[in-house]
Amino acid sequence: MSSFARTVIFAAVVAWLPITPARAADYAIVVSEATFQDEAWRAVVDALQQKHQGRVVRYHDSVEQSLPDLQTWHPRYTCFVATPDEATRQFVAAVHQMTRQYDDDPYTDTVWGIVTGFDAAGALAIAEHDQPLVIHKVAAGTEFALEACTEGRWYDELVPGKQVHRRPGGDLELRKGPVDSTAALVETLNDYQPDLFITSGHATEREWMIGFTYRNGFFRSQAGRMWGEDTQSERHEIHSPNPKVYMAVGNCLMGHIDGPDAMALAWMQSVGVKQMIGYTVPTWFGYAGWGCLDYFVEQPGRYTFAEAFLANHHALVHRLQTASGQERRGLLFDRDVLAFYGDPKWEARLADAPRAYEQQLKIEGDRYTFTVIPQRGADSFQPVNTNGSQRGWRPIIHFLPHRVTEIRVLEGHDLQTVVTDDFVLIPNPRRCDPDREYRVVFQAQRLRSP
Repeated sequence: MSSFARTVIFAAVVAWLPITPARAADYAIVVSEATFQDEAWRAVVDALQQKHQGRVVRYHDSVEQSLPDLQTWHPRYTCFVATPDEATRQFVAAVHQMTRQYDDDPYTDTVWGIVTGFDAAGALAIAEHDQPLVIHKVAAGTEFALEACTEGRWYDELVPGKQVHRRPGGDLELRKGPVDSTAALVETLNDYQPDLFITSGHATEREWMIGFTYRNGFFRSQAGRMWGEDTQSERHEIHSPNPKVYMAVGNCLMGHIDGPDAMALAWMQSVGVKQMIGYTVPTWFGYAGWGCLDYFVEQPGRYTFAEAFLANHHALVHRLQTASGQERRGLLFDRDVLAFYGDPKWEARLADAPRAYEQQLKIEGDRYTFTVIPQRGADSFQPVNTNGSQRGWRPIIHFLPHRVTEIRVLEGHDLQTVVTDDFVLIPNPRRCDPDREYRVVFQAQRLRSP
């Protein structure tokens, strides 16, 4: 029986799902021996270890050498500390592939992130930052579901001059601004100081092209600094130190660190970014990047940023099980190329707001009951916003508070439920039936630390 078959329960099937027990550790810090021996970078490891009481795993030649220890410990969080020279496109892909191998199901087995920076001091600032972030202000260079946020503004990359703003408690306000929005976006970062910034569109490792279908300005980076350059070649300095998270959901190459001038390093060094996602390759399919909005922004408050990144990757792997043709090629293209930079256990989440559906997990001894409660009638499972690529229809995902083993699904087979050692997944039901109960009941044993 395949790994996937052992973790998926289909209609009219009741099966025991064996999962090999593993020793549990909450937080692992993975670092190369050379980086660990560098005094400045050792301070980054020490800061994370002190903050999270983590265990350190050191490797000599390649990050894959840390896998046996990680399989034994199976930490809930895995933080990879890497210098910018180490945090290559190949390193990101290796982390993706390795973190799916802690156990024998096909899904990622840990909440992971890469802590790096323009230099060790920049990485240390990220490692030491421990104040949770509740996101109220959101700004973007592309359309997003602003109605799910407390307040914010977005600038259209498709329609020249189009802006949409929202004040706290207010309605969406359509505004007309200058076609060249460079100065406005810089002002948004400097003065409005959003907690979350979202971009899409053409980019390289050194620049973001603000307009996608029309001529606009650029953001550019060099040596850890970032600035705006408008269509008249006027430079607009960015001074935005407030802690924030950054979602480069559709940009090519924004997550590719190929040298000291890389934009990813500048976002973290001088724009206050503590966590970010970004593609390490030119974008094409878009499922990995754009889908993070479906979990993080459109289900406000449910997931931390790191959890939303993980949930969307679970969705991608689940979709791969049945995809074929062009869709399968696209999903495989996206699977290992979206980087997550930052401490994975640091909490950044949107302020709570009404969601399209609620979900509850009740645990009574070895009996687990997961219930989904629609909030918007027949439209409860519909896409919230469709701007971008591969949007909507994401499965419902709930992370378990601890790992489990000896899983037996008792109810909910008709929902094609997936239950693994650390999460429950229900494929998106598409249309909501108000007369049915969306509930999964399963039996499992808690996997305890030795």
